[in-house]
Amino acid sequence: MTVALACVVPAAMASSSVALGYTPKYPAGFRQFDYVNGDAPRGGRLRLPALGSFDTLNPFTLKGDKEAGVAALMFDTLAEKSLDEPFSLYGLLADDMRLAPDGKSVTFHLNPRARFSNGDPVLAADVVASFDALTRDKSAHPRYRFYWADITRAVAVGPLTVRFDFRERNAELHMIIAELPIFSRKWGNGKPLGERTLIAPIGSGPYRLKSYQLGRQSVFERRDDYWARDLPVRRGMFNFDQVVFRYLRDDTVRLESFKAGEYDVSPENIAKQWARGYRGERFDDGRIVKATFPHQNPQGMQGFAMNLRRAPFQDRRVREAMVLAFDFEWANHKLFYDQYSRSNSYFSNSELAAQGMPSAAELKLLEPYRGQLPPAVFGPAVTAPDNGSPAALRANLRRAAALLTEAGYPMRGSQRVDARGRPLELEFLTFSKTYERIIAPYARNLARLGILLSVRTVDPAIYQQRSDDFDFDMTVAVYPMSLSPGNEMFEFFGSKTAESRGSTNTVGLKSPVVDHLLGEFTRFQNREQLVTASRALDRVLRADYLMVPNWHLARHRIAYWNRFGYPKTLPRYYQPLDWVIRTWWEVRPATRDADADDGAGRAG
Repeated sequence: MTVALACVVPAAMASSSVALGYTPKYPAGFRQFDYVNGDAPRGGRLRLPALGSFDTLNPFTLKGDKEAGVAALMFDTLAEKSLDEPFSLYGLLADDMRLAPDGKSVTFHLNPRARFSNGDPVLAADVVASFDALTRDKSAHPRYRFYWADITRAVAVGPLTVRFDFRERNAELHMIIAELPIFSRKWGNGKPLGERTLIAPIGSGPYRLKSYQLGRQSVFERRDDYWARDLPVRRGMFNFDQVVFRYLRDDTVRLESFKAGEYDVSPENIAKQWARGYRGERFDDGRIVKATFPHQNPQGMQGFAMNLRRAPFQDRRVREAMVLAFDFEWANHKLFYDQYSRSNSYFSNSELAAQGMPSAAELKLLEPYRGQLPPAVFGPAVTAPDNGSPAALRANLRRAAALLTEAGYPMRGSQRVDARGRPLELEFLTFSKTYERIIAPYARNLARLGILLSVRTVDPAIYQQRSDDFDFDMTVAVYPMSLSPGNEMFEFFGSKTAESRGSTNTVGLKSPVVDHLLGEFTRFQNREQLVTASRALDRVLRADYLMVPNWHLARHRIAYWNRFGYPKTLPRYYQPLDWVIRTWWEVRPATRDADADDGAGRAG
């Protein structure tokens, strides 16, 4: 039985699959997902790059530099998300999901075959322990408490049955709790999460951690006894015997190491690298393949975040001036080889993005707050300025200068100053040298306005600490969006998370109007209502100039050594490395070396 479960339901519904506001694509008893090869050969090794370093094997805490593979490879969830539907889940650890008639609880029955890597059965008590550790342990990352804040408790109803009780009806809560990563109660022998730094987790996923060298490498081996290998949601997936992550300090080293054959697949995010770095004899003779793969991922918003916790950015006019000064068209042509499109929306590349004038349904949500919103919210959706010609740039800089003067930052000599005569000086925080060349022309435009913008490039660990503490004026922020945005929106934009260390409310937004609109993401009963809520919120965020919008690409750039196969049918919504790990396979083996097996740290 497959059903679409929403917030309000007439009677208890049980199913092995659920979808948010529509009927799931795959029927009961389906063999495999369309985007996998159910007969893919198993074996071989996949070596992948990881930037930075790691000092913990625990992916669930705020502190520490996380290892790249533990979370993706070692933990199963109650249900598996389909990659070719907006938001559908199919049973994994759970073989049955039942939403209560009043929509205020959901019950999962666990597959009796489910086993942890130590051979123990996965029991309801383990599910309860996992939920409690992530939401009640103070050393857990606060995102879990925010994400599942409306779940009051998890209860083991029986050895294989667990119920989650909700504070109130919520359109997606029964689904997002199905994405809870489950680990054994025995992991860490009862120690708080924060004390399980180098204790390898006991999970039920397809891989176990074989060995590691802190900050250098981690090696995962596929479990021969993996309990779910032939389930429809796993058939044709996780085909490599080993997955190896090698840690690299910067993008230049990453590219050269890839071309030297030190790892197998290189997804590329830097346009210059893709245009100029992926060249040479190995590409010419076909040993390395350079390819792009289309996707339909909502691109969300990437941009230069302005920290509203800092005085200059508390004035919307200053923020608009900062947006006007960025010349995307020049950067795209000169730096990015015309590869990108501008990200105007917080829901870029999706139907959730606001366009043109507000619809009647959007106005119904927005009108009660007209007096608290900029007039621009009620006009055509705000888009980033066009600086495609010198004349356009000059006009936008003149507009920016007027806004700064209105905001109380007049020119004194060659600098803008505040009411106390202090110059308007800002720092852009990054851990990637790539952004130095992007910020340099932006800083020149700001200097014409009398604003000094300097770049501070720091070590990734220091960057993470300063980001967690919101210790920056500007930095790059990414608000990733799904096709079914929900509870995560509260952490992105909710007032309660603005001062919560480590939250993803990077800009520090505190808006009663936005808080009210966020409630719509838990109350909708069909997809049309979700789309309306997304577009209404998008209009408000865009008109508030919280970010200097960056750019997006509707395809993945991936180079790989030519010894792998992948399914002919691509997913619609996917990330490159996750897709490679889950669905690719080795066609012919690479030349083996010993370094994948000489880890100083053994996971046991």
